[in-house]
Order: sequence, then structure tokens, then C-alpha cells
Amino acid sequence: MYRQRLTLPALTLTALTLLPLAVACGNEKGGGTGSSSVGADTEPSVTGVHWTVDSVTVNGTTHQAPDGAHVEIAEDGRATGNYGCNSFHSTATFKGDRITLSRTLSTEMACEKRPMEFETTLARALAAGPLTAEAGQGKLTLTTAKGDRVHLTEEKDAPLYGTKWTVNSLVGGDVAQSLPAAADGKAWLTFTKKSESGDKKSGDKKSGDKKSGEKERGDKEVGTVSGSLGCNRVSAKATVRGSHITLGAPRTTRQMCSGSLMTTEKSLLKLFDSTVSYRIDHRVITLTSENGEGIGAIADR
Repeated sequence: MYRQRLTLPALTLTALTLLPLAVACGNEKGGGTGSSSVGADTEPSVTGVHWTVDSVTVNGTTHQAPDGAHVEIAEDGRATGNYGCNSFHSTATFKGDRITLSRTLSTEMACEKRPMEFETTLARALAAGPLTAEAGQGKLTLTTAKGDRVHLTEEKDAPLYGTKWTVNSLVGGDVAQSLPAAADGKAWLTFTKKSESGDKKSGDKKSGDKKSGEKERGDKEVGTVSGSLGCNRVSAKATVRGSHITLGAPRTTRQMCSGSLMTTEKSLLKLFDSTVSYRIDHRVITLTSENGEGIGAIADR
């Protein structure tokens, strides 16, 4: 189990421009449908998009990316992403069809189930000077001067409804704590919508996602939530209004489990019979109560 501060000043940072990378072994969209290269007219096809890293090809050998590896470049040149375990922040500059990532900083977190060798491969490729960018049909390829390539795909935000959200962290204030090993992958939630008269449907796409717009005041969607608390099954009413979800009283099974599973279950039960705020950032959802406690979960592919 590890704890990670969510505020940037609390992160341990290391400059990635001094390769090889030192690692510990152990959240407005631009259009991306046209085919083009990066430049003054096509930059929006690259910026403002969540690019999932598919693979990195180095010296003719292709390395598949682990789940979670991604890159985002904002219109102001701020670049963020994840190598598959550790997150990074960088500055992107554009010149014609080339992108240069510089002043890169990364966390130093050990992830036992992640291939740390891929992190080094991806970090080196992204830091290898000007990268020639080709974007089109939801795909992006970044090519180094040596011919190495980073292959990426545009990823849309997961819908709130119908998605199996697997809980992977417990949040308290500005600290996120991973679940105990015994509970890893066992707690999950799925929201189902029931249409209501007068409900102004805006589509499944994130009524609570602040990046994608919120429902009008008074507009709501009534439905249910069901899933697993890590040990027992749970179900309850779930009413979505704007960026908040009102969770009803939980109905659960009565099975007794190990201590760590029951501890996780008690933490999740605190969210029910109350109103929580929610936010979807691509494949990650956070549910937060008024006292700052909550959960983080990732959408199953």
C-alpha cells in the first residue's frame, strides 16, 4: 500500500532531461478527426486531447504500453501524462510539425505490477528533442530524429452510466491511499439511469464532468447504483444533479470477510445515504463527500 499526495508541491520530482530516468523499481476538447500534421492551423488537433499511449517502437522493436500511460498537451503548452506508473509534467513548444517537450518533471513511485523498463523507454522517446507529429483519425504518432516512434490514440471520457468503475483508492483530504492488497480489484460500482419526465437528457457523457459542461439547475437524472464493496454486494438509489450524486440508503448482503476487506467496505459505505460530488476525467472517476473523504475508481475497458 502506498500514499501519494495529490498536491504537486508534495510530490517528489526529478528532472527527466537527465536520462537515463531515475525510477524506483519495486483527470475543452480539441478536434482530432482530420488528417494533418502539427502546425499553426492543426495544433488544436493535438492539444486538449487525452492521448493514450499504445506502444513505443525503438530500434525496430515495439514495446506495448501498460494501462494508464497517456499524454495531454494544453493549448498553453503545459503537458502532463503518465508513463504507466509515474506521472509527469512538462512544457511543450511547437514549430511547424514538430513538438519539443522540455523541463520535464516526474514522480518517483514504485509500482510492483508495472513494467518499469517501459517507463524508461517512453520517457527517453518523449525527451529525445523535437518530435515530428502526425495526427489523423483519432491517432497520433510522435517520431524522434532517430526514427523511434510513440503511437497514441485519442481517448474519450468514459460515460457515467453503464461503466463498471473499479475502486482503486480511498481519498481523505489531499491524500489518496491505495486499497489493501486483499481488496484490490474487488470493489466496484455501476450506475444505471432511469429516465424521468422533464429530464433534459444531455447524453451519458458526464453530466457531472466539469470539463464537459453541467446540467442546468434543477435538472436531474434518477437511477440506481449497484456493485461490490469488496466483500458484500450493494445497491441503492442514485440521483444525479449537476456535478453531484445523491446516494440513497444502501442495501447490502450480510457476508463476513477478512479484516482488511471489512475496513474497505466501511469506508465505501460512508458515501451512501448522502450527497457526493463527482468528476470524470477520461477513465477515472472521483466521488467526494462534503468532509473531503471519498474514492477514486477506474473504468474497466
